[in-house]
Amino acid sequence: MAASSRFLSTLFLLVVLTVAGPAPAASPVEAVVTVEARVPADSRTAESLGTERRGAGVVIDQGGLVVTIGYLIMEAEQVSVVDGRGSRVPADIVAYDHETGFGLLRALGKLAGAPARLGSADGLAAGQRVTVAAPGVSGQAVVVGRRSFAGGWEYLLEDALFTTPPIPNFGGAGLFDADGRLAGIGSLIVGDAAGDGVGPPGNMFVPIDLLPPILPDLLAFGRSTAPASPWLGLYPEPANGALVVARVSPGGPADAAGIRPGDVILGVGDEPVRRLEALWRRVRALGPAGVEVRLKLLSGGAVRDVVLTSRDRRGWLRLERTY
Repeated sequence: MAASSRFLSTLFLLVVLTVAGPAPAASPVEAVVTVEARVPADSRTAESLGTERRGAGVVIDQGGLVVTIGYLIMEAEQVSVVDGRGSRVPADIVAYDHETGFGLLRALGKLAGAPARLGSADGLAAGQRVTVAAPGVSGQAVVVGRRSFAGGWEYLLEDALFTTPPIPNFGGAGLFDADGRLAGIGSLIVGDAAGDGVGPPGNMFVPIDLLPPILPDLLAFGRSTAPASPWLGLYPEPANGALVVARVSPGGPADAAGIRPGDVILGVGDEPVRRLEALWRRVRALGPAGVEVRLKLLSGGAVRDVVLTSRDRRGWLRLERTY
């Protein structure tokens, strides 16, 4: 598609979404579809996430735009969606955004059911009832709370939604408010939704509010144009009050700097860290991708400082075959 045509198509879609909005669904569950992705075996994420991925997504416009959780479609070479009537339709990957976790698809054929209306998670608080839906399963859940979430894959979400009881088909599931508007997209199942160490199991959802600010970029470029966060290529896990490197990404900054599984991250520069949230916040505070990051490590029984030259994660992932 020529650049001018793509720009006009994107502009038209944004006007439809922000001014008119999609036609309301009779039930929000109608907008939920199955997402199936096939990923090449030589992809960077094949070992950790698999080559055959299956989850959910939510249709958000009349043209078949589907929002899902990005890890389902990351590095995929073939994607399809299955609507509520069982019709399988091929789809194009539109975008992947690591910062939020969202992925976007465009179905290449007609889908049954009306699209969901975009809502907001801003009004959702602990104790409120919501509807959670994935293919073949939907029901009522309760918001347990909202708090930050940090993942060992260099992921930091400052305001995540946690609900209970858990829905097993959580990846890409839709969370809908009392008016049937889409308020979040499912990311994880957690053993402690309250975050207090004793709370009930539940799910973590990414608030849909994070999508509109980056939607123009995602539609036009397949990614956000904001500066990328520094990527180190390591996967720490909390253990006994410390952060232990579980694995490193082959060819990534940590690998090049000689960091190995079993090393313990003691701090960023001279600032000690013991929690993932603190680690990712301090790394990001240094600047965008490309900035040098000095980590203090306990390695082989000795404390040492290691300087990593961070990168943009997208340059390491094999995304060029998908969109």
